[in-house]
Amino acid sequence: MNLSIVIPLLNEEASLEELFSRIDNVCNTNSLSYEIWFVDDGSTDLSWSIIENMRIQHPQIHAIKFSRNYGKSQALHAAFERTNGDVVITMDADLQDFPEEIPELYKMVIEDNYDIVSGWKKKRFDNVMTKNVPSKLFNAAARKVSGVYLHDFNCGLKAYKKQVVKSIDVYGDMHRYIPVLAANAGFRRITEKEVQHQARPYGTSKFGTERFIRGFLDLVTLWFVSRFGGRPMHFFGAVGTVMFIVGFLSALWLGISKLIDVARGIYGHLITNNPWFYIALTMMIMGTLLFIAGFLGEMIIRTNREHKNYNIDEVI
Repeated sequence: MNLSIVIPLLNEEASLEELFSRIDNVCNTNSLSYEIWFVDDGSTDLSWSIIENMRIQHPQIHAIKFSRNYGKSQALHAAFERTNGDVVITMDADLQDFPEEIPELYKMVIEDNYDIVSGWKKKRFDNVMTKNVPSKLFNAAARKVSGVYLHDFNCGLKAYKKQVVKSIDVYGDMHRYIPVLAANAGFRRITEKEVQHQARPYGTSKFGTERFIRGFLDLVTLWFVSRFGGRPMHFFGAVGTVMFIVGFLSALWLGISKLIDVARGIYGHLITNNPWFYIALTMMIMGTLLFIAGFLGEMIIRTNREHKNYNIDEVI
């Protein structure tokens, strides 16, 4: 199997038949054996019925139906577990991505030996203020924080070696950062290809401007996990220990000062009247809590974390 094409979708009934026809034509023209995995992420229109009808005539079509909308990351996770192709290509179902890009993406992975080839929508046909400008800011921040230098992290059109999708765990809203997850897993041959983009011909976008807020929060999470996810005690334990020591030394200094005053015959100066007493007490408590958090983190990562937080109604 040359290709596995993964297509998450939500209420895309108008575009599915045209999308499959173009994919089938491109793959047959280039003599590429392929399978398609549609993932219906809780559609309420006729998307699933259309997929079932296409499946009758085209056995290379497979599909997963979620019981409700769980998100793109969960859709990719479910499909990645089932793909068989040497190269896995992800794309959106709204026809803004061009299936005609598939042969070149496949060639770059197989012949040029890239682990990931990420699409770059250099010329976008989206709203400038609600998508283009926020996207540029988001991508700039992602490059700076992650160290992976791509122009368009959020482009749905990407190609992966099979080993990549089988090695990474996509969860939450981390589909934007699959190249970063892959780089952290040791897959360093990552590049990008300028791809065509067009305005959505059918339907409306399922993502609002709030996705950029979630994206930045996920970026912070990814930065922290990539550095301390394996050893949380290195962060929480270190910070907690420093805070506890500073608090303890401050309390010790207050106690010694009180003893010196008593030795000099000075009475009436209560330690509790000194604001440093409360600062020291707070730092000791917070330091202890952070140390405990690091210890609990160490215990948690020794269990088998399960990200499969979705329910599948049907697989065909």
